[in-house]
Amino acid sequence: MLSILLPTDFSENSMNAIKYALEFFKYQKTTFYFMHAYQNEFYDHDELTSRDVYKNVLDDVRQASQKKLEKLLNQVKKLAPHPRFTYHTISSYNTLVEEANLIADAKNIDLIVMGTKGKSDNHKIVFGSQTFQVLKYVSCPVFAIPSNYKNTQPKRILFPTNYMNPYKRRELKLLSQLAKPYRSSIDILYVSTSDKLSIRQEDNKDFIADALSNNEVNFCRKDSKKIAETIKSYIRENNIDVITMVNSQHSFLEDLLFPSNIDIVSLGLNIPLLAMQNTTRV
Repeated sequence: MLSILLPTDFSENSMNAIKYALEFFKYQKTTFYFMHAYQNEFYDHDELTSRDVYKNVLDDVRQASQKKLEKLLNQVKKLAPHPRFTYHTISSYNTLVEEANLIADAKNIDLIVMGTKGKSDNHKIVFGSQTFQVLKYVSCPVFAIPSNYKNTQPKRILFPTNYMNPYKRRELKLLSQLAKPYRSSIDILYVSTSDKLSIRQEDNKDFIADALSNNEVNFCRKDSKKIAETIKSYIRENNIDVITMVNSQHSFLEDLLFPSNIDIVSLGLNIPLLAMQNTTRV
């Protein structure tokens, strides 16, 4: 069984991510946790003008959160009355990152699914501030779904890697589990001007092959120094449906989130991103 956390701010983008998750996981026994963390909404509330109204405003925000979650749950049950699905709602006076980390640990969450953006649908940015914070600080894999993205049956998944990370089996098992129902092929892309691997790289490559042994896996190398351009071209030329990266020190995803060598805007990223956090959770 999969345990999936779905943070929501009740925006169209978050609802699109929820609909995507309900369709994507329809073949698997899944427990969904719909979570709304409202601490920031409380402090930004127009009526919070003094300490005198503190409790009243907090009660109003709490009740509004709970009512919106109830309404969302009713929508979800109509959209996906699936016997394999179990639904829970969580309304919390907390920040999104803190609450997501607490739930990930308490409920042993396998995956967080959320939109790449929330209420602020700024077309000039790739990740909204909340998604960025979750990718950066929450110790759990994240499946980030772009606005209005509908393709829930991925045929090809791209996994760029430099083979330098000692991957966690749990995370690679998750990738395998997500790909299997759709018989998705997984392209392991190594961008380098050298075809020579170090012993560390060879061992990590063998570990990936073993962890994904139940999937169709294609190992390939592109001779280039321009990592972002090469990845972008590979996505376009091979009709890639999902890109997955590991978020750890000196990884492609770290460079994407904190651009130094790679410009995430130039990469585009108009397909879902599966960010595997290389966590130590068991």
